[in-house]
Amino acid sequence: MSENIIAKYNLHIGEAQKRLEGIVRYTPLDYIHSLSQLFEANIYIKREDLQIVRSYKLRGAYNMISQLEQAVLDNGVVCASAGNHAQGVAHSCNKLQIKGVVFMPKITPKQKIKQTKMFGNGYIEIILEGDTFDDCAQAAKEYTTKNNMTFIPPFDDTRIIEGQGTIGIEILEQLGCVPLDYIFIPVGGGGLCSGVGAYIKDFSPKTKIIAVEPEGAASLKSAFRGGHPVTLPQIEKFIDGAAVKRVGDMTYPICRDVVDDICLVPEGEACSSILKLYNENAIVAEPAGVLSIAALNHFANEIRGKNVVCILSGSNNDIDRMQEIKERSLIFERLKHYFIIRFPQRANALKDFVNIVLGERDDIVRFEYMKKNQKESGPALVGIELETVEDYNKLLGRMIEYGLDFTVLDPDSDLGRYIV
Repeated sequence: MSENIIAKYNLHIGEAQKRLEGIVRYTPLDYIHSLSQLFEANIYIKREDLQIVRSYKLRGAYNMISQLEQAVLDNGVVCASAGNHAQGVAHSCNKLQIKGVVFMPKITPKQKIKQTKMFGNGYIEIILEGDTFDDCAQAAKEYTTKNNMTFIPPFDDTRIIEGQGTIGIEILEQLGCVPLDYIFIPVGGGGLCSGVGAYIKDFSPKTKIIAVEPEGAASLKSAFRGGHPVTLPQIEKFIDGAAVKRVGDMTYPICRDVVDDICLVPEGEACSSILKLYNENAIVAEPAGVLSIAALNHFANEIRGKNVVCILSGSNNDIDRMQEIKERSLIFERLKHYFIIRFPQRANALKDFVNIVLGERDDIVRFEYMKKNQKESGPALVGIELETVEDYNKLLGRMIEYGLDFTVLDPDSDLGRYIV
């Protein structure tokens, strides 16, 4: 065993582990029977959803903050976060009894805001700013300079990377003599992937490291293609814990050295994995947290018969988002479809649609007329949920046979996002 990557980037992951003793939880590495049976492999989940702040972010935050000089700590710290890093910083401020100011994007779920306040226990102030992490981070850095405080980045600092890397130590300790063939690591800015990846590659060099990103925020994939970190012009914000426009300048080269492949997971597929994981294993995961598990679908053939670890990075999910999660899952699974239907202006047109066009198992889950003006109704927006994928073509066939004037509405189009 050599420490080529760790030495190359001057990482001190072992020291970080000692620093975190008594601060972070040594989270379980659970063998998941249902997933193992499905993929004909040995699937383990590293349960960072069971971490003290319900995500791995405490590791990096505390490792960095606890190394600051007392004079620096006295002035206080600032961070920008979609939620999990904020909770890690808040808990660290509480432990060290220092002042912290937490900037969070305006889209941050209320549950994460509430949790951050709880972990801060009176030592932090929360400021909501910007629609994305990047906008929020810019405001936080300006505030930091203005108030002579210290900025705690969510991923782009050696001390953050070292803290996240301690997960790699735990995984190899927990596996013992069981060889690790594949590890799937979720990626936002790259702190977790670079830290864990560096340790795993040095101490288990044959392990395939798969970085997993949201399809709508593929900052690492774009960096790999460009040969350097690039700023994406726009991103899909739904998987807020990994919705980052630009991967870190420090994390990118490490990821470049350790990552064997990158998997892009559609947002709807992540939602399906959230529901499946909860229904089959009673595990609550947030969208970013479940990325590594959703990625298994993309590597089913490769991992058969292998020992596989997925890092479930967090469980800070707002119950208010569950309806949207179900909606996105159904659309991804092609079990929910939207149509704009121009019903003929005659009696019983809607009744015929229900009795003749719809199948026995088809269910109207949304129906509303789109008004032309105050006196006259226009076409109707109709959402239909199906029992099987095969029912869709049958439904289309009946709509055409009946002579309906309709348009299939793509929920991912500009018009679809506006209407649906």
